[in-house]
Amino acid sequence: MTRNWVLFASTTLTGGVLGGWIGSRDGIGWGMLAGATAWQLLDGLFAQRLLAWLRSEQSNETPVLMAGPQPRLPGVWGDVADRVRRLLKIRDEQNRDSQRQLDDFLAALQASPNGVVLLDAQGRIEWCNQTAAQHFGFDARRDMQQHIANLVRDPAFNAYMSKLEFALPVEIPGNFSTPARPVKLSVHVHGYGNNRKLLLSRDITALEQAEAMRRDFVANVSHEIRTPLTVVAGFIETLQTLPLKKPERDRYLEMMAQQSRRMQTLVDDLLTLSRLEGSPPPGVGEWTSTSGLLLQAEQDARALSASIAPGFGHHFTFDSGPPCEIAGIPSEIFSAVSNLVTNAVRYTPEAGSIRVAWAVLADGRGEFSVGDTGAGIAPEHLPRLTERFYRVDRSRSRESGGTGLGLAIVKHVVQRHGAELRIESDLGRGSRFSIVFPAARVRAASLVALQAA
Repeated sequence: MTRNWVLFASTTLTGGVLGGWIGSRDGIGWGMLAGATAWQLLDGLFAQRLLAWLRSEQSNETPVLMAGPQPRLPGVWGDVADRVRRLLKIRDEQNRDSQRQLDDFLAALQASPNGVVLLDAQGRIEWCNQTAAQHFGFDARRDMQQHIANLVRDPAFNAYMSKLEFALPVEIPGNFSTPARPVKLSVHVHGYGNNRKLLLSRDITALEQAEAMRRDFVANVSHEIRTPLTVVAGFIETLQTLPLKKPERDRYLEMMAQQSRRMQTLVDDLLTLSRLEGSPPPGVGEWTSTSGLLLQAEQDARALSASIAPGFGHHFTFDSGPPCEIAGIPSEIFSAVSNLVTNAVRYTPEAGSIRVAWAVLADGRGEFSVGDTGAGIAPEHLPRLTERFYRVDRSRSRESGGTGLGLAIVKHVVQRHGAELRIESDLGRGSRFSIVFPAARVRAASLVALQAA
C-alpha cells in the first residue's frame, strides 16, 4: 500500500514538474492534475485487468488453474491478484477433497449388499444404489425425482409409508417375485435431515427359506420318530395285556425290532449330518481306492437287493474303470456312494437294472455314477431332492425303509470335497446320479493301493 502511494505521489509531482517547465508557474497545478489523472487511469486499467481475470474464473465454477494465466500487475493490484489466486487454489483443493469424499461415500453405498434409497421431504427419489434398483425395479436415471408411491405399489408398503411409523420394518414381495420363485424384501425407513427419509431394503428370501426348512425339519423329525414309537408302544402294551402264543409274540417282537432299527437309522443319519456340518473341510493327505469303494458298495447293494426282492432281485453292473485314488475322508466318500447305490436299489422294481461305474473324464476329473431303470423323477422335484426329508412319494419311501436324509448327506459330502452332484432323470425311464470329483482330488492308483484293493 505504501508503494502505491509513493507511485501516486511520484506521478503527480512528475506531472507538476512537466507542467511548470511547459507553462511556468501556472502550469504546475495543471501538470499535477494531469499526473494524478494519468495515475488514476493507469490504476483503473490494472483494476480492469484483475476483474477480467477473475471473471474468467467463471464465478467459482472453473478451477483457478484453468482460468488463464495470472496478469502481471504492479503495486497493490499485484498483491491482490496473488492473494486471490492463493485463496482460489485452496478453495479448489477443498472442493476436490469434498468431491472425492462424496464419490467414496457413494461408491460404498453402491457396494452395499442392501438397497439404499434417499427420499426428499415429499417422498421423491433423490438417489438410489444399484441393489435398490434391482429390488424395486427402478431405473437409476429415469426414476429420479419420481414419487416412491408411484413406483412401489404394494399395499403393505403404501400403508407403512402413510402411517409414518418406522420403528419396525415391513416385508413386501420383490420385483422378480413369482409364485414358483418368491422373493421377499424387508424394507425399513429412517428419518434424517429436514424431513428426508433413508429407505433400506434387504433380500430376506434365503432367511425365509431357511426358517421354513427349519420348521419343516423339526416337524419331519418329530413325525418320523413318533410313527415308529407309536408302533413300538402299541405292541408293548399288547404284549403286556394279552396272553399271546409264541408265534404271535415273535411276530410282534420282530415288528418292534424293525421299528427300532428304523429309529436307529434315522438317529444315525441325523448324527452324520450334524458331524458333516460341524467339521472342517477334508484335506488331500488321505487317499482311497476307487476299486475298493465300488467293491464294498457292490456287496451292500446285493445284500439289500436280496432282502428287498428275494424272488427276482436286480440286474447289477459294476464298472470300476481305470484304477484310481480319491483324496478325502474314506468314510464320507463311501457314505455318499453307498447312499446313491442303496437309493437305486430301493426305488428300482424287481428285475430292474442298476449300473454303477467309475470313470475319468477328459479334463482329469473323476466321476462316480449310479444309473437305474426305476420310475424316474418328475422335473419339478429335481431341485428339492437334496432337502432333508423331501420325498417324491412319501408312502413308497417309508415302505422302502428310507429316512429321507440320504441325498442330504450326499450333498454335504460332495460340497465338503469340492465335488459336484449331478441328477438326471426321465419320468418312467429311470434316473442317473453322479458325483464328479475335481482333478486335484483324483490320481492314478499306486501298486500298493491296487494290491490292498
